[in-house]
Amino acid sequence: MRLALAEAERAALGGDVPVGAVVLSPDGTTVLATGHNEREATGDPTAHAEVVAIRRAAAELGEWRLTGCTLVVTLEPCTMCAGALVQSRVDRVVYGARDEKAGAAGSLWDVVRDRRLNHRPEVIEGVLAAECAQLLTEFFRDR
Repeated sequence: MRLALAEAERAALGGDVPVGAVVLSPDGTTVLATGHNEREATGDPTAHAEVVAIRRAAAELGEWRLTGCTLVVTLEPCTMCAGALVQSRVDRVVYGARDEKAGAAGSLWDVVRDRRLNHRPEVIEGVLAAECAQLLTEFFRDR
């Protein structure tokens, strides 16, 4: 999560909402890819930290299936990112701060664990939650 927090800080430096993500290999020790929000920098509405990291991890592995991989992200994924996690077959999602307004991994919705879908990653929430939330709170307070 500390690596994801460092990515979130990079997003804030670029004027974007400070969310960072890291994709770990199936062994849990190798970082396959990192990402942070890049919507402002790229003008791409889909450039959320999770999507950026998933794309980079898939490129690193040379395939779209991220079976066995873990995505660590500072903020609970939104519906778009939750869908990307299901579609990429990530096995585990670890997130810091809950997103009561747009979260789709247990708070507002629970897309990633919807029994109607063909893949349901494990969800671990609240890792360094206070630090993750503080970064977001400071960013929006300054705005």
